[in-house]
Amino acid sequence: MLGIFSLIVLLFSLVLHEVSHGWVALSLGDTTAKDAGRLTLNPIKHLDLFGSILFPLFLYWMGSPVLFGWAKPVPVNPYNLRDPKWGIFKVSLAGPAANFLVAIFFGLLIRVVPLPVNLLPFLAEIVGINLLWGFFNLVPIPPLDGGQILFSLLPDRFSELKTRLYRYGPIILLLFIVFGFGILNRLVSLIFNLLIG
Repeated sequence: MLGIFSLIVLLFSLVLHEVSHGWVALSLGDTTAKDAGRLTLNPIKHLDLFGSILFPLFLYWMGSPVLFGWAKPVPVNPYNLRDPKWGIFKVSLAGPAANFLVAIFFGLLIRVVPLPVNLLPFLAEIVGINLLWGFFNLVPIPPLDGGQILFSLLPDRFSELKTRLYRYGPIILLLFIVFGFGILNRLVSLIFNLLIG
């Protein structure tokens, strides 16, 4: 039962992540996500058949200790933002920030509120999934949010580096998932334990 619950939590964490990008973009002047009907928590609007359903189900079926997936990215036009450079920084940060807020809320709930013991594994799963998804997206590799955040911070003289990272980003990301995901998972486990006590 916890496994099915984890899939549901992952789906809604992905949706919240994407909607947060769109809401911040709207607050900064870009109506692209709103015009596309993507500022909704209705998961159907955000589902990617492979990334949101088939791939997580495959991991679950394989008994993977980590569930992983993605939703369709919310469309954002940086040229519509009032301040394109820092606007895209804020928009990119919004998704991971939303996941961290969810993790903190449920982590504090576990620590502060006396809850039935049988609820704790479910709440802890919400914390863990949102922490993992938030930190994973902060990895500074395009197309992840961390790549956009990095590009917002780099001076213009690093334009060639940006071009190369965009070109080879998917390959670098795949290598990171294969060889570096364990390090990220340990970091998330450490913060998870500090958060829920």
